[in-house]
Amino acid sequence: MHGDNQLRPKFNLIEMLRPEQARIAAANAANWLMPGLREIEAFKFVTNPSASAARGLTLGRIGPLEVRLACKKSEIKRAQRLRYRVFYKDGLAIADAATMLAQRDKDAYDKICDHLLVIDHAAKPSLSGKLPVVGTYRLLRHDVAMRHGGFYTENEFDISGMIARHPQLRFLELGRSCVLPQYRTKRTVELLWHGIWSYVRQHRFDAMIGCASFEGTDPKRLALPLSFLHHYAAAPDAWRASAHHSRRIDMNRMPKEAIDRKTALRELPPLIKGYLRVGAYVGDGAVIDRQFGTTDVFLVMPVSDISQRYIGHFGIDATRHAA
Repeated sequence: MHGDNQLRPKFNLIEMLRPEQARIAAANAANWLMPGLREIEAFKFVTNPSASAARGLTLGRIGPLEVRLACKKSEIKRAQRLRYRVFYKDGLAIADAATMLAQRDKDAYDKICDHLLVIDHAAKPSLSGKLPVVGTYRLLRHDVAMRHGGFYTENEFDISGMIARHPQLRFLELGRSCVLPQYRTKRTVELLWHGIWSYVRQHRFDAMIGCASFEGTDPKRLALPLSFLHHYAAAPDAWRASAHHSRRIDMNRMPKEAIDRKTALRELPPLIKGYLRVGAYVGDGAVIDRQFGTTDVFLVMPVSDISQRYIGHFGIDATRHAA
């Protein structure tokens, strides 16, 4: 974390996959995935992943699992159906009548975002012959967001000052991530992160932003982990963004000297712990999202601050594990 390497938590992928963590992963509409630490030999290679990404072709593959960008409206609809199943049927999100009728999680941002898909080539096809989408991520580029009224994150957090302080930098928003429960494995996580890293390198982004969620809407019950993030993971001034005043929940609910750091780390969602270790920072204030039954915090990950071990794992040019 910022200013204290000894406090950086160790990422435990197995913990993320335990049944008791499934609700958090499902409810976290903008949560972030991170890579494991060991090489996976089953990856295949291409020489130009950027060209593949531009055409919606394969970005990476591990065995029967493939990661690529959606290139047709029908593929985006498949991602939306997956999101509905994970967020609304299996998770805590509350569907309105239109969402329930459509059986798809969708909003206006879907039309302007790129959609990362994980497809299982070994699974049984649908009646229409389509292979199932088992994981997805929504990616919103800085230039696209500016042409269409801003980032989704701005519904909860004021990021205008942070962006203004970095006029030459390009931001990528990560959101609407989900994976079917039976696919919440190290390989799927590796594959999703490889797809994101390929996309970051292709478009030359300088920072990734998004929200991460705690299950539950009672900040009093989250006093310890929220206070831990406030005191030990706060973004430096250059990267600071705050929750909108009308929705802001104070994260500083305990004095620093009263925090049991080991206990606080255990209470952090695994995805938040993982991204703190990679190099992410946390914004000021939290926001309650009653639709998804979560308490959200803002995360920013400057690419220049990403731990070299992760860049080395996937390759600085994102070709190491390309399919």
